[in-house]
This record gives sequence, structure tokens and C-alpha cells, in this order.
Amino acid sequence: MLKLLTGALTPDKGAIRLGTNLAPVTLDQRRESLDPNWTLAQAMTGGSGDTVTVGDESRHVIGYMKDFLFRPEQARTPVSVLSGGERARLTLARALARPSNLLVLDEPTNDLDLETLDLLQEKLTEYAGTVLLVSHDRDFLDRAVTSIVASEGNGSWIEYAGGYTDMLAQRAAAQLPVSGTKTGRAKRPRAAPRSVGSVGAPPRRMNFNDQRALELLPARIAALETQIDELTTILADPNLYARDRARFDATAEALAVARDGLTAAEDQWLRLELLREGIEAAEPRY
Repeated sequence: MLKLLTGALTPDKGAIRLGTNLAPVTLDQRRESLDPNWTLAQAMTGGSGDTVTVGDESRHVIGYMKDFLFRPEQARTPVSVLSGGERARLTLARALARPSNLLVLDEPTNDLDLETLDLLQEKLTEYAGTVLLVSHDRDFLDRAVTSIVASEGNGSWIEYAGGYTDMLAQRAAAQLPVSGTKTGRAKRPRAAPRSVGSVGAPPRRMNFNDQRALELLPARIAALETQIDELTTILADPNLYARDRARFDATAEALAVARDGLTAAEDQWLRLELLREGIEAAEPRY
């Protein structure tokens, strides 16, 4: 999937549109780009000078080292004697020092100590571009990402707003028992505003993922509505079933998935909007 999205592989069907002026950087998970004979400072600067250019800013290598939890006296330490966690931090520092607007990471949390894991999350949050991240670490995904692109099988992928836990909630909502509707969508009761918090108790704060989900969900809802309209138009062809049974079945299945996804997205948006309103109502006014 990463290779398709970054243009390294050509899709069997369809097309991948890459943005203009795309400047991707892939994190070297195996740290094969590190020369063991380099010193830490040389690895940071590429062996030239004592400064590191990060974006439009020129940083002294010692100051940049401190950002990644290295001590100044480690500047002349050979890469060969660094620990696994230190090499991971060094690799991350080198990747973020390169001009980029797309950062690609495949299982970046493997073999990381807690200190480096927290640093990675912090740097990803600060990154100004787009991050494509594959990870088995569900807690890290909850803390670091704003949407999940998950495989639904048979080559179908769906983007869910929020982290891994949000994705599970949306999937579960879409798989509730059918209640006799023709579309197969289960009817779910809408949450009342009181569900934001218990009576007399302040509502919980919105975290970064909640805020990003609230921003992204309207666009996802609009996209799903457009997709549903397009699929419905295809199925409106009275001769489709007889002419192309396989396409009819695939379109009907895609329509059911899109409708379930729309319901889940609307429910999540409502929950977050009620949470936001509850927080604003609980804030003191002077």
C-alpha cells in the first residue's frame, strides 16, 4: 500500500495521483544509511560543517542533538557504539533534517525504548507535512495519527477519522444487527446532549485526535454522500443486472459499505460535536 501511494508500484487498475512538488522522505528502519565510522556530529550534518538545516532554519549540531536527547559530549561518539535506541533517534533526526513534505514510516516503533517512543510521537505531531505510518502499535496510533486507512478485504480500503480505537468504534457501529431496513443499515438511536457527561460532572476535554476528527469528518461525510449518489445512479440502470451481474453485485456491496460508513461517520461527528458543545457550555463566563 505504501509503495502504491508513493508511486513505487503501479496499480493493476485505477490511478494514483501524486501531488505537485512532492518531496517524500522514508525513515530508514534498518538504519543501513548510518556509517559506523561516522561520529554522531558527522552523521547529523552529513560530514559537512557544524550546522544542520531544518526547514528554513540553520541549527548548530549540538543544539539539534539536544532535541533528540543526545548530550553535547556525545558529538564525537562513533555511531558504531551507539545503542539501538540512540541509533533510532539519530535516524529520525537525519530524516527530519531533510527537506520534505511527506514522511513515510513502516513500523517505526520496532525496538524503541519508551523515551524514544515519546520523542517520535512528539516529532510526528510537530511535522508540518503529511505522514504515512504503518504500525502494529495500536496505542501509538491512537496517540499519533488523525486518520486510519484500513483494509476491508478484496482490495477495498476505507479511511476512518481518528485513531485506531475510533476506527474500531466506527466498524462496530457499521456491523450492528440489521433492523429490517432495505439498505441493511441498522437503526441506531441518536445520542442526546446529556450523553456528553454525567449530570453534575464536567465533560472530558477534547484531545488532538478528537479535534482533527471533527475537522475531517464533514469532508468524509460529503465524500460518502457523493459516492452513494454515484453508486445509486449505477444501480438505477434497469438492464445492469442482466447485462453485467458481477458489476451489479459489486456495486450493491460497495453501496452497502458506503451507507454503513456514512452512518458511522455521522454518529461520530454528532458525538464529537456534542462533546465540543458540552465543553464550551461548561467553561466559566466572565
